[in-house]
Amino acid sequence: MPNLFGHDYTPAELRALTATLDQLAGIRLVEYSEGKARGMRAAEVWTGSGFNFTVWIDRALDIGPAEYRGSPLAWLHPALGAPAFYEPEERGWVRTFGGGLVTTCGLSHFGQPENSEDQQWGLHGRISHIPATQVRTFAGWEGDDYVLRIEGEICEAQMPIPNLVLNRRITTHLGARSFKIEDTVTNDSFVPVPHMLLYHINFGFPVIAPGTRLEIQDHDVQPRDAAAAAGLADYAVYDAPDANFQAQVFFHNPIPDAGGFVRAELRSPSGPNAYVRYRAAELPALTQWKMTQAGVYVSALEPCTTHEGPRALRRSQGRLRDLAPGASIHYEIEVGTDGP
Repeated sequence: MPNLFGHDYTPAELRALTATLDQLAGIRLVEYSEGKARGMRAAEVWTGSGFNFTVWIDRALDIGPAEYRGSPLAWLHPALGAPAFYEPEERGWVRTFGGGLVTTCGLSHFGQPENSEDQQWGLHGRISHIPATQVRTFAGWEGDDYVLRIEGEICEAQMPIPNLVLNRRITTHLGARSFKIEDTVTNDSFVPVPHMLLYHINFGFPVIAPGTRLEIQDHDVQPRDAAAAAGLADYAVYDAPDANFQAQVFFHNPIPDAGGFVRAELRSPSGPNAYVRYRAAELPALTQWKMTQAGVYVSALEPCTTHEGPRALRRSQGRLRDLAPGASIHYEIEVGTDGP
């Protein structure tokens, strides 16, 4: 039953109070008209609680801007570009990254550029620059809940292989302050295919502000490199912008709760709090990207299939997942705010 403005409403009450539920919650299909994003399809979603977000249909159904009661949750960057501007080589990915609340990295590779397994792998893979097909939207009552849903298929393919298919469902509901992403990745090839996945969940000001703290239950936290090692003692605390700050990346090994889920929270003194909740069986690792450089000022929480590292090392450690022909794997992740 929806809770709006401090009161629970039945479907019959809301039908009587409105001529259309679009007055409270809905999905609007739009298209960008300027700059490098011109022509990009998107869907604007509003839930009636003040929680609004945009789905970038032509960017793998990733999540772009998001806000709660007028306060931004997502970090945005002016580099955002339509798929036609994507540069897959080396670090070209950052020239069209654009931020947004959720960017998908994979499906065959994420992490730093490298040459291995007879291929050149660019930063964070190709999936986030592939448009979705078979896109479907739904807004309607399911029992006592008014449900908002967007679904589609994204195919990462090349000749002769791999052919990995991502079926994505994004769900929220009237009165919600969160959304859930349910992903199924299928190997539509006739040979085993390496599969890697990372959810690059990007929070900006005012979620990230001087004094914001990361709260998560971990087995341990490891720095990626010397820059991160220098800040390991303060990995959970965010300071004021610093023009000389160097990016720090920390590898977390979280402790799931009794239901098998990990929850990581960002507690902000300046804006809404935010959280990420996901199933740990398929996403056993979490990466924290901390980049409080002046003029950038972002932090990402990144549930992933493995921590970043050379592919050969990951394979030797048994951390590079192969999907058998026809096999599928299902992922579940929730992002939202628990602010007042």
